[in-house]
Amino acid sequence: MLGERLANRMRHLSKWGRKQDISCFRLYERDVPEYPAIVDWYADEHAADPTREGDAIVWLFTRKKDDTLEKAVEHRRDAEAEILAGLDITRERMHVKHRGRQSSGDGDRAQYERVDTRANTKIVREHGLRFEVNLSDYLDVGLFLDHRPTRKSVQDRAGGKRVLNLFAYTGAFSVHARAGGAAATTTVDMSRTYLEWYERNLALNGHVIDADHRLIQADCLQWLAAGPKDDTDRYDTIICDPPTFSNSKRMKAGSFSIDRDHPGLIRDLARFTAPKGEVFFSTNSRSFEMSPDAVPGNFGCREISNRSVPEDFRNKRIHRCWRLAEGWERRR
Repeated sequence: MLGERLANRMRHLSKWGRKQDISCFRLYERDVPEYPAIVDWYADEHAADPTREGDAIVWLFTRKKDDTLEKAVEHRRDAEAEILAGLDITRERMHVKHRGRQSSGDGDRAQYERVDTRANTKIVREHGLRFEVNLSDYLDVGLFLDHRPTRKSVQDRAGGKRVLNLFAYTGAFSVHARAGGAAATTTVDMSRTYLEWYERNLALNGHVIDADHRLIQADCLQWLAAGPKDDTDRYDTIICDPPTFSNSKRMKAGSFSIDRDHPGLIRDLARFTAPKGEVFFSTNSRSFEMSPDAVPGNFGCREISNRSVPEDFRNKRIHRCWRLAEGWERRR
């Protein structure tokens, strides 16, 4: 059942991927209730046959809360066998991930912590651009597939603009902005590891860091709170995809909750927005509700989630995304 579903999805999405010039996509997302799993596919950019020369990233979830340990193990083995058969791959090309609750309570930070050291990397394509993914060492591989449409939108409108990418991770939004002809980019993240990864992504696409295209290692919340230094710190496009919750010891504020703290965050973003500038603000919080007081009076706000989640994602609530713009009519 699961194997057949994966084979059918692969036939469809491989054709779709070639048309979109992408080599990584979501194959399966709890489609069959009997198999609660997520399967993402990453094919190398030069794969002669992307349907056979790729790797599967797999998340397996508990089928029934009252399953015994023996039944859970049996079901897991069955699911893994179905995936291997359906995709016709060896076990070495199936990477099963486990997301456990961290003792720190920092659920989002866990995705960035190293869990292996094999450095199983490959280069994938997204709309003609090249990105490094690491299939083995972290819970997430370095490219959030659900933000693909928003990255393309940023690229398409970046020409001649100043772009700020916050909580930048491996900098994919900045790479798209550079490809779209951005006049300047500023890329901010707390992790040196991921900023170095961003530099490698830039190099893969023929770009380097220079005076107009900066990277900054900083706590984004603290950096925003300090305010813009001058007009060069005001941006035509801002991308902000903050963690749902964080209590990293490196954060000056101690803890951050997007549900609780987004009004202050959005007010800080507004200070960095140029006249007639725009902000793409997104969150993965399932309980998030935009506060009526969060959006400054001179900004409009429209939810664009119906356009920001890609076709290959069955879960259309994987994230929510808003476009805020200075000078727009106020509308939510």
